[in-house]
Amino acid sequence: MTADYGDAAPQSATIVDLLLNTETLDEFLHALAVAAMGFAPKADGCGITLQFDGRFLTMTSVGPNAPALDERQYGLDQGPCLESLRTGTEIHIPDLMDEQRWGPYPAHALACGARSSFSLPIAARTDTAGALNLYSPKSHGFDDVDLTALRALASQATGAIALARRMTKSKQFTEDVQHALHYRGVIDQAIGVIIAQQGCTARQAFAILRSASQNRNVKLRELCVDLIARLTGEQPPDPPGLRPRP
Repeated sequence: MTADYGDAAPQSATIVDLLLNTETLDEFLHALAVAAMGFAPKADGCGITLQFDGRFLTMTSVGPNAPALDERQYGLDQGPCLESLRTGTEIHIPDLMDEQRWGPYPAHALACGARSSFSLPIAARTDTAGALNLYSPKSHGFDDVDLTALRALASQATGAIALARRMTKSKQFTEDVQHALHYRGVIDQAIGVIIAQQGCTARQAFAILRSASQNRNVKLRELCVDLIARLTGEQPPDPPGLRPRP
């Protein structure tokens, strides 16, 4: 039986609507899965899979069987969801009773109550590639779905993930700049110490520090922090909000 998704009806599930009514990527993808169910009235489950560092993760799911159907594919390292993710193509299985691919997966899916499935690629050929996976208890459960609408949703998920990645990279870039500025100051202090001790130029002082860093097999910034700490009795403080680097 198809659930009633109320206000999340597909007619209102535009990219703008979803973004305005959700605050996190997880919430956005869940709203997307709900909207996909609305476009596939014979479906009783939907999951969105993403790949992170070579691992597969169900970011969100709707319906009781979708998580088990996705997870089984991860364990087998094969299945329609992973095929769509890896190839960037749509995988439609009209009837799992007739399916011979992916080893024991079709039998498992049938035992879970699925009879047909449809997987659409998300963010194809990127390091966070994924798939939107729909499951139906009926054979040929996706023969009459609105493919244009489903493809639009998968495309919207791709855009949301790309935006999230850009935001993450932007935040990382900001932190990188903060660290560079902070440690540039520490290195400049250490250069000043060497100039005072050796009576040399700034270029020569930097060369001395770099040589010592290489000989001791420690990072230049760590060597300079240690030098300043020994000289002043305390380590240079990190700027507020700056997380220590490993």
